[in-house]
Amino acid sequence: MITMRDLFDIDSLLLNNQFTDSSPFCYLGSGLSKWLDKLLKQHGVSDDPVVHSEVPATAHVSGPVYIGKNVRIEPTAMIVGPTFIGDGTEVRHGAYIRGNVFAGSQCVIGHATEAKGSVFMDGAKAGHFAYVGDSILGQNVNLGAGTKLANLKLANDEVFYKCPKSGKRTGSGLRKFGALIGDNAQTGCNSVLSPGAILLPKTAVLPCVHHRGTLTSGLAR
Repeated sequence: MITMRDLFDIDSLLLNNQFTDSSPFCYLGSGLSKWLDKLLKQHGVSDDPVVHSEVPATAHVSGPVYIGKNVRIEPTAMIVGPTFIGDGTEVRHGAYIRGNVFAGSQCVIGHATEAKGSVFMDGAKAGHFAYVGDSILGQNVNLGAGTKLANLKLANDEVFYKCPKSGKRTGSGLRKFGALIGDNAQTGCNSVLSPGAILLPKTAVLPCVHHRGTLTSGLAR
């Protein structure tokens, strides 16, 4: 089985003490919902937003949402709880955060980017026209403009992934599962990752490439 530490430097995260489960699948689906609920309560959030930064009048924030300090929320952004947004993160014009989203510190959820059911670790960026569904982005991951992390198979059944250790096709236990993207990995503009894609740290997908499976090193062309 793949573990969190195969992909992410947990110890260097600002909220590293919150990531105690070894399996990344504990932070997707219903596991993410339960984890976020606990985290939000620790920060004093129940049914209504707790906001420590300025929110423009034209932005919409509703439900159990935590917004930390020095967060930049731009006009027309829409943020629906449960969502946690850490210090120094940017949520740009027209972004849509649909709920069950964790964004750590210094992240970017950009213009016309839609995110749901996903984790952005510190410094992760989806700056322009991206879709991030049921995925985990490691530290300093950068998604090129137009990147799509598809999270649902056409067959609408369980998503499998290729274990980077054994090479075996392994069930995720999830019907909706996008991608696991390790620290400092990146995607080029208009790339598409199929459900169950995994990028190990410091790998990359070139622009306009459709990537399936697990990328253990180098570039997906």
